[in-house]
Amino acid sequence: MSAKSKRGLFITFEGGEGAGKTTLIESLYTHLKRRKIPVLQTRAPGGTPIGKKIRELVLHKHGISLEKRCELLLFLADRAQHVDEVIKPALKEKQIVLCDRFNDSTIAYQGGARGFDEKLVRFLCTFACDAIEPDLTLYLDLDPKIGFERTHSTRSGKDRIESETLKFHQKIRKAFHKIAKNAPKRLKMIDASKSPDDVLTQAMEHIDAFLDTDR
Repeated sequence: MSAKSKRGLFITFEGGEGAGKTTLIESLYTHLKRRKIPVLQTRAPGGTPIGKKIRELVLHKHGISLEKRCELLLFLADRAQHVDEVIKPALKEKQIVLCDRFNDSTIAYQGGARGFDEKLVRFLCTFACDAIEPDLTLYLDLDPKIGFERTHSTRSGKDRIESETLKFHQKIRKAFHKIAKNAPKRLKMIDASKSPDDVLTQAMEHIDAFLDTDR
């Protein structure tokens, strides 16, 4: 990392269901560890003890009726705790933070797919995360139909979000494309239809390019 950097590097990972985020993050974590780079792997929701309880509520409690405003605020509650308890301390220690989902997911899922006003969602996200923004976001782009096929073949069950309709997930992809268009310097698109090795190579190219520049 740049000697001028006063804190670590905050990298977030976004993508639709079945895009391969978990596989990529785990591979990157191992790769960076081998290079003796201080790195932390985390996820949202669920990166803290409180977040784990929230994750169970919003993703796995199929028997409860979860109003969409409640869903949005639960995700944001997780984010507030996650930022203060995990992300800020790690960045202060100059670690690279690899975070599975962050504000872009909320904007795409709750804004683009659930229909909340985007400006309102952005405002709430900024408040919840205390205005912290990712230095780099890697979006794994994949046709939702392929994502559905992948999740069906590799998982025995689906969470609440994965169980939504194909149309819902197509709205999410469209929202992510809009975010990418408006933030081309921060958000880099990766072709997630490629093999895991190819996806890893694409991701490391973006990360290495960022590490080689002064921030």
